[in-house]
Amino acid sequence: MKFCSECGSLVSQLIPTGDNRLRFVCADCQTIHYQNPKMVVGCLPEWEDKVLLCKRAIEPQYGKWTLPAGFMENGESTQQGALRETLEEAGARVEISHLFTLYNLPYISQVYLMFRARLLDLDFAAGEESLEVALFTEEEIPWDEIAFLTIEKTLRQYFEDRRKGEFEFHVGDIERRNR
Repeated sequence: MKFCSECGSLVSQLIPTGDNRLRFVCADCQTIHYQNPKMVVGCLPEWEDKVLLCKRAIEPQYGKWTLPAGFMENGESTQQGALRETLEEAGARVEISHLFTLYNLPYISQVYLMFRARLLDLDFAAGEESLEVALFTEEEIPWDEIAFLTIEKTLRQYFEDRRKGEFEFHVGDIERRNR
């Protein structure tokens, strides 16, 4: 960051009084510019013994498979964001049941929140950010073509919980940078 979004003056990094981290601070208007993690929200849409995946039409990971998810927008709840992303990427209408996984990715300052959701119908289609959308059983999932480790972990946890007959809430940290 070079310029203050409030007044346009140059900013510098310093630790503000009462804080313990370097922040961008405007020397003129004294605005402190906090930079916080991005929230990624999405759904794990279920239909009978299958889950709905989207093949990415954008980078990163163009052409790889993922669950419908994306960055949360200002002014929406996590559930609203997950519903919006599912509709935008997969054209799918879902009913959210509960938060299923929360993965922290501190190395890229992101937090993933994935909700289990029930497809309301089979009227889905690829959105602008998807090349295609399809339902997969566990055996049909193209595991070597999953876009992100957070998605792979969510899917593997889902099928493990399904075999146990009990779905729990899962939290974890992912330190790995590549995928």
